[in-house]
Amino acid sequence: MAGRVALWPLIAVTILLLAALQYLPELSWEVYGAAFLGLVAVWVFGLRVLRRGRRARTKYQGEPEAGAAKPGVLSQEPPTHPAVPSAGLRHAMLKHPLFSYFSLAYAVKYVLLIPYTLAAWGIISGDWTAAFVLATFGPFVAGIVMTYLTEGGSGLSRLRSRVGQWRVGWHWLLFIFAGIPALVMIGIVIQPGAFVGFLGVSPILLVSYPLTYVAVWFGGGGLNEEVGWRGFALPHMQPRYGPLLTAFYLGLVHCFWHFEEFLTPAQGGGPGTGWTPFLVNLPLFLLLVLSFTVIITWVYNHTKGSLFAAISTHASVDIPQAVFLPLFPAVGATSLTLGSTLGIGVLALLVLMITRGRLGYKVAD
Repeated sequence: MAGRVALWPLIAVTILLLAALQYLPELSWEVYGAAFLGLVAVWVFGLRVLRRGRRARTKYQGEPEAGAAKPGVLSQEPPTHPAVPSAGLRHAMLKHPLFSYFSLAYAVKYVLLIPYTLAAWGIISGDWTAAFVLATFGPFVAGIVMTYLTEGGSGLSRLRSRVGQWRVGWHWLLFIFAGIPALVMIGIVIQPGAFVGFLGVSPILLVSYPLTYVAVWFGGGGLNEEVGWRGFALPHMQPRYGPLLTAFYLGLVHCFWHFEEFLTPAQGGGPGTGWTPFLVNLPLFLLLVLSFTVIITWVYNHTKGSLFAAISTHASVDIPQAVFLPLFPAVGATSLTLGSTLGIGVLALLVLMITRGRLGYKVAD
């Protein structure tokens, strides 16, 4: 209990500090350094409390259930479904778990995004940003619901343990946290005119980067999506379709889950944009998501199903948009998508060639 109590205040303090920094004037290096060190100290203390709480719970827990999956072990078979009556909605959802998952993820996203889209076109008034943020949790909600229906409480426990499975090797952590953002930025800056009006790097960037990364990790495309895409859908699809077809199918579904956003400024749409968001931005975005799905499937398989690695990979693709893009006024939505596609796409092609399409997936003997 102590660990659970400690975690959410840490996240809240981090997000509040990040929000405050966005509205404060630029301060001295000493102030930023003190704020960063203070935040690190809070996290160190909080994680120590969290670790002690886990040890205390483990001390009073019995042996794990027979046949329960061990954290860090990548299962090669789809999760088994508990026996339920052969009628009703739950039976239908268990009979078609993938269809049910995708339907629920789409329903949450599209319904909650309607007022934001209408406001973007001036049909209704008001600030509907909160609805947009909540809509991004569609895969999270669907993943939690379907994991509970198909695997029960023990399945949710295994899902939570995979989110905290961060011991994946220093080389993978280096690739995820540094290599992927670097590839995205290379794809952006090599475009002609990218440096026109470049604002330069300020001290606030060095402090806001890790804070923004934490915010993106939890709610900017990381945890809110990957609990569903890689937490539920990928383990159910990969044993059935294989890694390559799974990456293709899941990439398609993931891409068009964002489709309504192309009617809004979030993806370069809105009044006066014409068909550009759908004829230019959407095809580029599809290539980006397909390439990204290849990379994240490869990372997932090599880290024994670590959702921490999957969430961090997703956040590393999104973080340049939140932190670095404001430094390049000449780079718009189309150039951002193109740059990300160039950086991630080249890496995806290399991974496909090196692994011959297996993406690190090993079929059980």
